[in-house]
Amino acid sequence: MSYLKKNRLWIGMLLFLAAAYHLYFVCLVKAVSMWDMIYPDMLFALTLFMAMTVDAMGYYRRKRKKENLMKADHVICRELDWDEEELEVTRHDVGILEDQLRDQFDYNCDLQDYIAKWCHEIKLPLSAGILMNEKISDAALRTAQKVQLEMIRQQLNGALLGCKVQSRLFDIQIHAVELLECVKAAIHNNQYFLIQKQFELSIEVEPRKVYTDKSWLVYVLDQLIQNAMKYASDEPRLKIWSIHKEEETQLVIWDHGEGIKDSDLRRIFDRGYTGSSFHNGRYKSTGMGLYLAAQILERLGHEIAVESRYGEYTQFTIRIFETKAWD
Repeated sequence: MSYLKKNRLWIGMLLFLAAAYHLYFVCLVKAVSMWDMIYPDMLFALTLFMAMTVDAMGYYRRKRKKENLMKADHVICRELDWDEEELEVTRHDVGILEDQLRDQFDYNCDLQDYIAKWCHEIKLPLSAGILMNEKISDAALRTAQKVQLEMIRQQLNGALLGCKVQSRLFDIQIHAVELLECVKAAIHNNQYFLIQKQFELSIEVEPRKVYTDKSWLVYVLDQLIQNAMKYASDEPRLKIWSIHKEEETQLVIWDHGEGIKDSDLRRIFDRGYTGSSFHNGRYKSTGMGLYLAAQILERLGHEIAVESRYGEYTQFTIRIFETKAWD
């Protein structure tokens, strides 16, 4: 809003008073000279100009301050030049909103803690169920039930780690770990379905140490491997290899499968994004796996990139930078 538009009311009142003053002299005061009218007009105009100049300078100074504050990532209402009444109302409303936000945050944290505790407690009966499954004599029934139990185990681990990622107590322990050991751990976590789906597996990862958190990196690899298994082709293949450069190590996960459409590539790491085709209803997806993977890698200081050709392959590249700042 411009200065003149903002102050049009009182400027109009001043012009009205000036017009009434001139009409008074012209119509009611006899034998008035032109100088008697011009001199007060000059004084009035000069005074008005000085007052408007000072006021306009203050207005545009406050406007520039507001524009700069609007770029901030924190509450700015307390830093603006409000009058006392506006400031009191604003402080009251912001205080109420902050209390509501704090209550909601505490509620979400309590809910995450409850879900994490439940996931830990349910692991015991799940492990017992997997052991009992081995005693079933009917091979077809045993295999079918084992598949469902393994899927429950994967989803349970995903829910548990998802709670940890979004918790205020996100624990990161960066130190030098063997990259090959991380890959082997992820393969071991998913070995049942890799064998069942008869994946052709190729691993060419150098036994090299990188600075990361092993448990979180393994979780990310789990997500990428599970995606490869979910969207595998009739001839499933999975290749994992490493590339060492001067200041970084790249870990590449390639799979021969459904691939990703070009229109979806830019959004696959968005929260809740499941793709434009919805996989023709063949798969159930929450859109959270790759989102959480990207969030974890960002907090670890790593980067992830993806390239794909729809109907042929998908390739994820994790860039782990060579730094000892974490150690």
